[in-house]
Amino acid sequence: MEGSEEQPGSQPPHSGDHRIRDGDFVVLKREDVFKAVQVQRRKKVTFEKQWFYLDNIIGHSYGTTFEVTNGGSLQPKKKKEEPTSETKEAGTDNRNIIDDGKSQKLTQDDIKALKDKGIKGEEIVQQLIENSTTFRDKTEFAQDKYIKKKKKKYEAIITVVKPSTRILSVMYYAREPGKIKYAFHMRYDTLAQMLTLGNIRAGNKMIVMETCAGLVLGAMMERMGGFGTIIQLYPGGGPVRAATACFGFPKSFLSGLYEFPLNKVDSLLNGTFSAEMLSSEPKDSASVEESNGTLEDKQPSEQENEDSMAEAPESSHSEEQETMEIVSQVPEYKEPKERGNKKDYIQEKQRRQEEQRKRHLEAAALLSERNADGLIVASRFHPTPLLLSLLDFVAPSRPFVVYCQYKEPLLECYTKLRERGGVINLRLSETWLRNYQVLPDRSHPKLLMSGGGGYLLSGFTVAMDSLKAEPSLKPNTGTAESHTTEEPAAKKRKCPESDS
Repeated sequence: MEGSEEQPGSQPPHSGDHRIRDGDFVVLKREDVFKAVQVQRRKKVTFEKQWFYLDNIIGHSYGTTFEVTNGGSLQPKKKKEEPTSETKEAGTDNRNIIDDGKSQKLTQDDIKALKDKGIKGEEIVQQLIENSTTFRDKTEFAQDKYIKKKKKKYEAIITVVKPSTRILSVMYYAREPGKIKYAFHMRYDTLAQMLTLGNIRAGNKMIVMETCAGLVLGAMMERMGGFGTIIQLYPGGGPVRAATACFGFPKSFLSGLYEFPLNKVDSLLNGTFSAEMLSSEPKDSASVEESNGTLEDKQPSEQENEDSMAEAPESSHSEEQETMEIVSQVPEYKEPKERGNKKDYIQEKQRRQEEQRKRHLEAAALLSERNADGLIVASRFHPTPLLLSLLDFVAPSRPFVVYCQYKEPLLECYTKLRERGGVINLRLSETWLRNYQVLPDRSHPKLLMSGGGGYLLSGFTVAMDSLKAEPSLKPNTGTAESHTTEEPAAKKRKCPESDS
């Protein structure tokens, strides 16, 4: 259950500092719309058809509300006491109010003239109320609804909050999850269930395979608090962590994060993996064949899409604004090639590739130990081949969780796991969520609700019986051992009926 008056920015910052600094990642909130950005001086940001600069938010506390003024400047908004219900003039009902468009004396030209004079949105809303001939005849609830609607249109009020798993998951899910393939209809309550069922906690050694722009990875890192190890398996040329960057984790959190290519998992399981396989791997390949041999993915295009989603650009951006943002980023990116020494750039690139290769070898060594404390899978690929291969890296008595938008792939995965063995407490679940409006004298379920947040398959690993795992050992075992592992005769065939 969720109330409409809840403030989602109450989580403490990761670094212990509650003030906004230059270079921090923050989330801009206006009503129920969120946008993740990085604080940079003189950087123009467009949000909900409003453009402004983030210079003035530096030094303020998280959760501060700002108002957009002339010139794109953000100024802290002072809280004003709302008038009590006794001082309001309200009607008894709305039956005599006719919406003919003639109740407002101010025209659009008048409102535009007020904006040009620099009058704040709060004053414009007050003038709209005074020039409405039907406002005082409306009921108290209708008046509050009218004021809220006008404030949303004319007041540019923005709250800066600290990024968290809940806020970022709400942000990604609200942005048309059916059209964004990386969101996968993963609701924030489903993500919370994944973290709980997977027993994500500090000190764990976790394996994650996700193609959700790094949202699941960031949620795990936040819960582990920088303690423990996470090994991320990625398809294509490299891991996509656009949503992970939005969390703004300190560098200490990245020391325990490793990545390993998904197409090298089979060789690691078969014992044929070697360091030469990583050195011969193409770094900038445009299309990489996935481990199942049927899917091809263009990783550079995915990275571009993810980077654009991290900034959450609005559909109403003009071409000039988009061009300005792109141009401001390109010189910094191409500086080593165009303005710097090419030899230094090549050496730096080789150094990074060698460092990445060492991290891959460390990840391979960690996986080879096969003692991971848990497994999380949230991928656009079919979960069955992924789970059956990755479970070999998990220690016994450890949880695993698989997310899928649809139920049918998880049903097939459930059947294969029962046939394979080595797992217990298999459970296929779907979370149900409905938002509630919590206001005085008008608390009720909201009319619009989510249709579904996906499905979860969870369970625990157990040590498989060596006799079942290796059938060739059965003839060499003793009579007592074979008797204990053999199924009872009553389960293998039907007992003959007596002739009595």
